[in-house]
Amino acid sequence: MTYQSRDPYTELLVQSFDDHTDAQLEATLETSHTVFRNDWRSRSYASRAEIVGRAAALLAERCSEFAALATLEMGKLRREAEGEVDVCVSILNYYAENAESFLGSRTIVTDGAEAYVETAPIGVIFCIEPWNFPFYQLARVAGPNLMAGNVLIVKHAPSVPQCALAFEKLFLDAGAPEGVYSNVFLSNDQAAAAIADARVAGVALTGSERAGSAVAAEAGKALKKSTMELGGSDAFIVLDDADIGRAVRLGVRGRVENAGQVCNAAKRFILQETIADDFIAGFSAAIAELIPGDPRDEATTLAPLCSEAALNLVLKQIDSAVAGGARVLVGGKRMDRSGYFLEPTLLADVSPDNPVFHQEFFAPVAMLFRVPDVDAAVALANDSPFGLGGTIMTSDIERAKEIASRIETGMVSINQAGGSAPELPFGGVKNSGYGRELSDLGINEFVNKKLIRVDSES
Repeated sequence: MTYQSRDPYTELLVQSFDDHTDAQLEATLETSHTVFRNDWRSRSYASRAEIVGRAAALLAERCSEFAALATLEMGKLRREAEGEVDVCVSILNYYAENAESFLGSRTIVTDGAEAYVETAPIGVIFCIEPWNFPFYQLARVAGPNLMAGNVLIVKHAPSVPQCALAFEKLFLDAGAPEGVYSNVFLSNDQAAAAIADARVAGVALTGSERAGSAVAAEAGKALKKSTMELGGSDAFIVLDDADIGRAVRLGVRGRVENAGQVCNAAKRFILQETIADDFIAGFSAAIAELIPGDPRDEATTLAPLCSEAALNLVLKQIDSAVAGGARVLVGGKRMDRSGYFLEPTLLADVSPDNPVFHQEFFAPVAMLFRVPDVDAAVALANDSPFGLGGTIMTSDIERAKEIASRIETGMVSINQAGGSAPELPFGGVKNSGYGRELSDLGINEFVNKKLIRVDSES
């Protein structure tokens, strides 16, 4: 059985779930296709909003229940899990309230004819989503697409099956017809078959470079529109005029939130030489105060990694970094206790020829770099196959804006850690993927923008 709940804190297997059969997948595809064509796409925005808004209200009422599932299945700190649920409520409400204004007809000024563009849903969207934010990743595809009139079939990560089932039940409880939001437990081969199926109109994936490359190829072969939100190795640039105390606080939060398992987390700390020692001293002291433990305990400030495989992967990366000449300033080992805990780790002297220089660390591991000036900081920030987000810490906001324009990413934050909100577009460039989620941009990814022209002399 591929789909299993295993508690990352106790390391105990909690429950296993059977994969869906090919016959069950076929039934899901047909049900979703039918409900799209005969019901959901024809509903008014108000009718869809009633269901999506009710789902948001139910999610708010069940916040503790949903948060407990996230903590159980992927080890998220309980307060972080509750915060994730709150964001999901905001996303669903945001699209329920704004979808009609985002997708309304747009008049085009042209000579000799009336012209306008209207928006229509395209059909069944097949989604492949990861475990690290087991509800947020679902809400940010469900909110916009359901309000646009599409329907969803979602293959969630095998390690969070209870979260997946709870989110499917949420929409059924809110009154959504069967097939509007469907969860499936599929193998990779079955997922490829679903992507190729003529009843699927688009594909959305959040995941690794490897998964993105494979799924994008399958979608392209089938001529399906796709969006890819992939990995990141975000730069956290600290300039010589930054508030070092604030930079340390935001840097630690950006690196250890969700046990460091965040695609747009701060991962490469690029420090102007004159303040590097002070920042490293403060950063080292701050992570030394983190308290590992049961993620259900309010006193815990460092959660376990999601799985033993994730822990073993990052340990191999650290060993590879050291073999390539890097120094471990702090941490670098598995904690001597139960649970998939890694000591928060600081790596220095990671040269461009080090095997990990261009890799993503999906764990509480920070690479530290010293640079002489702004130009060197920007060059280093851009020396990455990824282009998701980044942060600039400085007291000179106008200079920061100029620097932000030079950084090759989809998002840049100034004097704040990277985050997410319903109204802010989320996505990257280069190997971090393509397309955008959230905001008005996200709801326009999987729709048909149809031009209609009228001869003025008719």
